[in-house]
Amino acid sequence: MAALELRHLRYLLAVAEHGNFTRAAEELHISQPTLSQQIKQLERTVGVQLLDRTGRTVRPTDAGQVYVEHARRALRDLAAAERAVHDVQDLSRGHLRLAVTPTFTAYLVGPVVAELHARHPGITLTVTEETQDRIEAGLAGDEIDLGIAFAGPHPPGITATPLFTETLSLVTTGQHAPTTGDRPMPVQDLERQQLALLSADFATRGHIDAYFTRHRVQPRIAVEANSIQALTEIVRRTPLATVLPDAITHDHPHLTPVPLDPPLPTRTVTLLTREGAYRSAATRAFTRLVHGHVADRAYTPA
Repeated sequence: MAALELRHLRYLLAVAEHGNFTRAAEELHISQPTLSQQIKQLERTVGVQLLDRTGRTVRPTDAGQVYVEHARRALRDLAAAERAVHDVQDLSRGHLRLAVTPTFTAYLVGPVVAELHARHPGITLTVTEETQDRIEAGLAGDEIDLGIAFAGPHPPGITATPLFTETLSLVTTGQHAPTTGDRPMPVQDLERQQLALLSADFATRGHIDAYFTRHRVQPRIAVEANSIQALTEIVRRTPLATVLPDAITHDHPHLTPVPLDPPLPTRTVTLLTREGAYRSAATRAFTRLVHGHVADRAYTPA
């Protein structure tokens, strides 16, 4: 495919995404008349109108929508081909795009990335924290190579490989731990305990809220935070309790897990990939290290 034709595809996708020639031209750093001329040239080449310009928003025609889908797939496949060409099997260089739901940054991603860098310093890594649906969309759109999130349901085309089972507990400091003897704390007692919890955009918070709803508990939420570090510091300095994965609690000696009755439900941590995606040497190396780390730390098997 000639360079001019590739440029045509990128121009068409930009207009389809923005629904506006002016905004698309700004993103592409070209003039609006030039963009309009290039799209018309593409339409003459394929022999059909691709964009409906009659409304306030520019939209693909029926034929245009089909063409846009194929154009997006073609550019995605071309990008994968370029990465494959530059992939170095001896891992002296390479690049990996990783996205994780935020809690994993606190206890899983750091050690694995450190080991990857120690073994293969030539590999560069892009790590982003995203919600699970954005991770899945990024995989589908070939914007990331690997995701670490929770078991499904997942959209078509996303492959999930179980890593381990994550358990959560109520957590406080030793001096503020409820006195229940050797018995777990009844979940209804949480209504007398002020909590600091992750904010609603965390998958973990949704998991916790579903547990409260299932057992008809209305907790007293005093603080909401959008980072694990903030929660652990708040709990360390106040009588507030929180709910965290046990793996995080193990790394903070000042935190004390409090068993609940009934216990918080477990969930399966998974490694997400796009079905049929090219797996670079860097991707394969990171995958091996993740599985090795899980085995070494004796996480509960999924």
